[in-house]
Amino acid sequence: MDPILSTVVFIGILLFSVIFHEVAHGLMAFKLGDSTAKYAGRLTLNPIPHIDLFGSILLPALLYYSGLPVLGAAKPVPVDYRNLSNIRRDMFLVSIVGPLTNLALAVIAAMVYKLSGDSLSVVGAGLLFKTVQLNLVLFVFNMLPIPPLDGSKILASALGYIDHNLMYRVLELERFGFFLVILLVLIPGLASIILETPVIAIMQFLLG
Repeated sequence: MDPILSTVVFIGILLFSVIFHEVAHGLMAFKLGDSTAKYAGRLTLNPIPHIDLFGSILLPALLYYSGLPVLGAAKPVPVDYRNLSNIRRDMFLVSIVGPLTNLALAVIAAMVYKLSGDSLSVVGAGLLFKTVQLNLVLFVFNMLPIPPLDGSKILASALGYIDHNLMYRVLELERFGFFLVILLVLIPGLASIILETPVIAIMQFLLG
């Protein structure tokens, strides 16, 4: 496949995956009583409201061409946790549903890949394989307990059952989140070590 076309397809799969991730957050929040994402027009699969120029296009393209682990993001869906009836439980549910959506997309793509057998074209097989791989990277990455990733909110909600102050201390770290994520990506080999082993293990389980 032409390198430029390959990059476009890659970013397309990434956008599709992160948009489903964010919509899942918004839908869960809406179900639990927060309409912020709905009123912001974010409960849609239309990519335009979700695209972030840096996180959705420039960052993944830069990482892709640099040979670094490719990560990307859509605009975070706004959630007002004050509208949720049980912040500890509901923050966990809103946070976990995004990564689980990526895991579900990976499982579905893997099932299609395996069930299609030799009927798939080389291009089709490549697209499904890349869909599995990217969604597993998003799943593992977002489960890391690093602000502002979903894993940090999952950790905060768990700590909230021990001590409310611990929960809010973790949440307060979000102001430094961007720098923590950039460090994770830029420190040579760190992202690969953290992401590669679990992603490969899950891919082997799903694809054989």
